[in-house]
Amino acid sequence: MSREQDVVQACPTELFVGGTRQAAEGGRTLAVEDPSTGTTLVEVADASPADGLAALDAAVAAQAEWAATAPRERGEILRRTYELMTERADELALLMTLEMGKPVAESKGEIAYAAEFFRWFAEEAVRIDGGYQVAPNGQGRFLVMRQPVGPCLLITPWNFPAAMGARKIGPAVAAGCTMVIKPAAQTPLSMLKLAELMTEAGLPAGVLNVITTSDSGGVMEPLIRDPRARKLSFTGSTPVGRKLIEQSAEQVLKTSMELGGNAPFLVFEDADLDKAVDGAMLAKMRNGGEACTAANRIYVHSSVLDAFAAKLTEKMAALKVGRGTEDGVQVGPLIDGKQRDKVKDLVEDAVQQGARVLTGGDFAEGKGYFYPPTVLTDVPKSARLQKEEIFGPVAPLTAFETEDEAVAMANDTEFGLVSYLFTRDLGRALRVSERLETGMIGLNQGIVSNPAAPFGGVKQSGLGREGGTVGIDEYLEVKYVAVNLD
Repeated sequence: MSREQDVVQACPTELFVGGTRQAAEGGRTLAVEDPSTGTTLVEVADASPADGLAALDAAVAAQAEWAATAPRERGEILRRTYELMTERADELALLMTLEMGKPVAESKGEIAYAAEFFRWFAEEAVRIDGGYQVAPNGQGRFLVMRQPVGPCLLITPWNFPAAMGARKIGPAVAAGCTMVIKPAAQTPLSMLKLAELMTEAGLPAGVLNVITTSDSGGVMEPLIRDPRARKLSFTGSTPVGRKLIEQSAEQVLKTSMELGGNAPFLVFEDADLDKAVDGAMLAKMRNGGEACTAANRIYVHSSVLDAFAAKLTEKMAALKVGRGTEDGVQVGPLIDGKQRDKVKDLVEDAVQQGARVLTGGDFAEGKGYFYPPTVLTDVPKSARLQKEEIFGPVAPLTAFETEDEAVAMANDTEFGLVSYLFTRDLGRALRVSERLETGMIGLNQGIVSNPAAPFGGVKQSGLGREGGTVGIDEYLEVKYVAVNLD
């Protein structure tokens, strides 16, 4: 038996409810596919709405006792989870690569990133504070306390199957909330394995419940409309996010939404071009471009566009594409055939409207959902990929002339997650940073994600923040107690 088979067979495949593994209602299963081959890795439980309600039952039953657990104990469980993930990074990374496709080296990077959320919120668990204030008239006192919001519903995407879960589970555990989490149907294995590790780290039964299903809407909508659930956190597309917000309104759920992105990447004439190209490679090619933070529109000052394009094309053309488990591979497959077809259609649309292909732009049919690293230049404003999230290894270049034009082009989108900005002019850096309509900015760097920083967007890129000192606030309610001293 190969190491790959060993890792897959060692992963749980049942639902995880109330601290026990169990089959889905009727024994239903769904296939988990290896996107590099198109073949089935394993079958996992395919939950029904009744299974979802059973998971919420377990979370509700565990909530009071878990909320009363000492903050230090909650923090220690998170710390032990961090240590277990670090110790078993090789196994976890291989499992992720098999179900999601990214190269093993990149999967190991995600495991380290995910683990850091547990370490960060282990430290935040004991820092949940409150307040004491003398009333303005001096006749009373105000006590302010922060308490867990209650049972939470967490929905995570397929592109970062460990990190997106850790970014939600970490603060929920630290705050004293129980959870039902539904990972994406394409990548359920990483979450099932993480639940196993957290149990080993001492997480009590019922605190974390994992539901895998091919019927996300059918299973989750009844839970969202159930008055016992008090919080919904979702990472995924803006259209789905809008629908979930509508459903959440019925019970006035506390919601966190990390939605789509359409990140602009601005390169001014005074930028260090080598650093800008390196930054573009990070911002564009992390996760093969399948990231909400990926540089979606690259705007370069006309005076340096040709030089920037030549340097970027050279680096993109040199990337090795292949199965993520193979040595030296830098770009794996896209998640499925639907996503590959979307990328193909976006590139063809841009070319038909006048864009020029500098490298890539086509693929050979065969096993797996591969698409080559692609650079386009002279991309017109009317091209679909100027408006739609690409989610693939395609870098579209467009020229600009003035600072005002660059900012206007960058802000011409309904999204507002992250922007990237390369300039050596401090005044321009501050001016443009203030004018860009995004929740995050990478200033002379191509990556912004950090567990210690607040991650999130504005406009239709979402609500709330994850990570940083404010990340735990999403899982706490503020209670004010008025005290009469008479």
